[in-house]
Amino acid sequence: MSRAETSAPEGRGEPRDKPQPTVGRRTTFHGALFTLFRNELLTTFRRWRTLALLGVLAAVPILVGTAVKIETDDGSSAGPAGGGPAFISQISNNGLFLVFTALAATLPFFLPMAIGVIAGDAIAGESSAGTLRYLLVAPAGRTRLLLTKYATTLTFCLVATLVVAISAFTVGALLFPLGDLMTISGTSISFTEGLGRALLIALVVAASLMGVAALGLFISTLTSSGIAAMATTVGLLITVQILDQIPQLSGIQPYFFSHYWLSFADLMREPVYWDDLVKNLGIQALYAAVFGSAAWARFTTKDITA
Repeated sequence: MSRAETSAPEGRGEPRDKPQPTVGRRTTFHGALFTLFRNELLTTFRRWRTLALLGVLAAVPILVGTAVKIETDDGSSAGPAGGGPAFISQISNNGLFLVFTALAATLPFFLPMAIGVIAGDAIAGESSAGTLRYLLVAPAGRTRLLLTKYATTLTFCLVATLVVAISAFTVGALLFPLGDLMTISGTSISFTEGLGRALLIALVVAASLMGVAALGLFISTLTSSGIAAMATTVGLLITVQILDQIPQLSGIQPYFFSHYWLSFADLMREPVYWDDLVKNLGIQALYAAVFGSAAWARFTTKDITA
């Protein structure tokens, strides 16, 4: 046998013996993960249900602003002292307060209800539609799919909150004057600083919904019915809100995910009062960790046949 003949098989086998480069595989993995997240976003925000929820949220500031405008044009006050959503009595003096009022009006129910619908349908909706097992093929996997669903829900939290804030700012600018505004502490801040605080408040409100998002995602892993998951999430939301108003339960109320929701108003103090804001974000992180872990434990061991 010639030297060339003996070296030929080694030459053909050499590529199989070489270690495969990991850079290309890592790039492909991250690219696939990004593609999965992008597809989830597109699927979520293209649904008529999602668009309807965002439309309802955008309509709330329009209704509030129009009602205040009609009342003030009639010579009445914007609202009774201490009545109605926070800041409502100041809207007629500065349209920027409509942003704070709209967020205060939507946070107790409308915003978390919308998040509950999206989060509750995240896994259960795929299961009932028979598409869940197709999403679990490599390189997705259960853990990555669950993280993608949660990231999509958090993105909806931010988008929904910004929809309320932008709608309120637009209506406030059209119907009422804009300018320097008075803080809760009685000091005056510039319109630019007020606008910055409005954006910060919107971000805090979005972060306040992390706990609801994790709770809804966990419930979504417990059933194969999207409607049941959504109804259960919204039902628990309403129940917690009711329990948070019962004085006899004051000892456990600080542990409810909704207890510090309206603490965002402390961003309108001078100086800012951070105690309740930090407690709120801490509670949301706790709920996200607990129910996120529970969702992962349930989903990674769940028998999926459809």
